[in-house]
Amino acid sequence: MKFGLFDHLDADGTPLGEMLENRLKLVELADREGFYGFHMAEHHSTPLGWVPSPSVFVSAAIQRTRRLRIGPLVYVLPMYHPLRVYEEICMLDHMSNGRLLFGVGRGAALVEHQRYGIDPAHAPAMYHEAFAVIMKACESDILNFEGKYYTFKDYLVQNKPVQRPHPPIWYGAPNADAVGWAAPNSVNIVSLGPAARARTITDRYRKEWADLGRNAADIPMMGITRHIVTAATDAEAKDLARPAYAVWRKAIEMLWARSGVPFALTQVYPQSWDELEAIGHGIAGSPSTVRDYIGKLQADSGVNYVLGQMMFGTMSPANAATSIRLFAQEVMPAFASRAAA
Repeated sequence: MKFGLFDHLDADGTPLGEMLENRLKLVELADREGFYGFHMAEHHSTPLGWVPSPSVFVSAAIQRTRRLRIGPLVYVLPMYHPLRVYEEICMLDHMSNGRLLFGVGRGAALVEHQRYGIDPAHAPAMYHEAFAVIMKACESDILNFEGKYYTFKDYLVQNKPVQRPHPPIWYGAPNADAVGWAAPNSVNIVSLGPAARARTITDRYRKEWADLGRNAADIPMMGITRHIVTAATDAEAKDLARPAYAVWRKAIEMLWARSGVPFALTQVYPQSWDELEAIGHGIAGSPSTVRDYIGKLQADSGVNYVLGQMMFGTMSPANAATSIRLFAQEVMPAFASRAAA
């Protein structure tokens, strides 16, 4: 069982430069405390994401860390020129000495695509073409590609990433059907929502992995994200989580409300922190409370990786740092030798 951090890098009420510096300090802390990875979202035109260019933040973060693996979850590929993304991941993989995590996806918030000038109906096909271009660039020295959205002839591929044939691929798996692509290609997956749904995904991944004749010990990461706040006592943790979550929750729904579109993730992210805890999608408590929660989550979901969202809303950097330290020092060690059943 491994642990990472997930961050929307959302607005927290401070100026952008101050927010970015505070987040980078927390990334340094995660590196020192032994987290496996730091994953960041990409969003546009919304306070949910104040880092619409993940590569820029990753470039800074890898200079301030030594072991932590870092990357976007995900690059929203329809919003990019695919060869530009390829060239950036090569640079970042070399700059980090092979610590880049390469998350890919269409992007879940189609209201953002529309405001960015991309027809949401075209986003899935654009994503698949862009990903195919990037994979071909990883494999070839000369790239020829002809698609509906992207066409390249005699493009000379000058660089390759450190991690060959490419950095580890990460994908947000909405359901078990995604495993049909993920398992043969050794793709790491992350899910949201109910633990029971995650269990259908992890069970299928383990079955398909075994059917491919592969060693169970080599199975990729099968993760789940959860809001997590750790403090000295349950009461203190909940007092920190409630107001911070309220601000973050307003940010995640803002563009949907402005567009007059029903928010698609209400069942995953209800209005209040207490409702979030009630459905098992978050925890605020003392280290012992959080340990119990993680143990049940592992048993119920079958995951081998938990991404804690520990920096969100108006939570102060000091409180987030305390939460991260307590989690790393008093929760993570209890799962160091456990394997998901």
